[in-house]
Amino acid sequence: MQIRDLTSANIGAATSLWVRAGLTRPWNPPELDLQRALDGVTSTVLGAFDNNRLIGTVMVGHDGHRGWVYYLAVDEGQRGTGLGRHMMAAAENWLRKHGAVKVQLMVRSSNEAVLGFYEHLGYEDADVQIRSKRLT
Repeated sequence: MQIRDLTSANIGAATSLWVRAGLTRPWNPPELDLQRALDGVTSTVLGAFDNNRLIGTVMVGHDGHRGWVYYLAVDEGQRGTGLGRHMMAAAENWLRKHGAVKVQLMVRSSNEAVLGFYEHLGYEDADVQIRSKRLT
């Protein structure tokens, strides 16, 4: 297995994985999220490959202090193998290398099953609320 930055050539495989993992929403085109992350100077999307087959992703970005993790996805056939932990370690290493001093992530309230995974990795519930507003 190899973990490396994705390229535009991987957009189809990555978004297909995100759809299968239940990470997408109809009002938010994942292809645009991925391309913006690839084009950004403070972000990327890492992919895990097994014989050139994409089996995991994680999007990372930072604001100069806080790092953020999005779109952690592991192919269904690879779940329980430790790939999710490897992807999170790669994300944290990327953020550390790029100057982030802490990392944050959001979990949809409907995705309670993943909370134990993040707790095992040392992530804690933060005493904050996320507020959002659509601009378009």
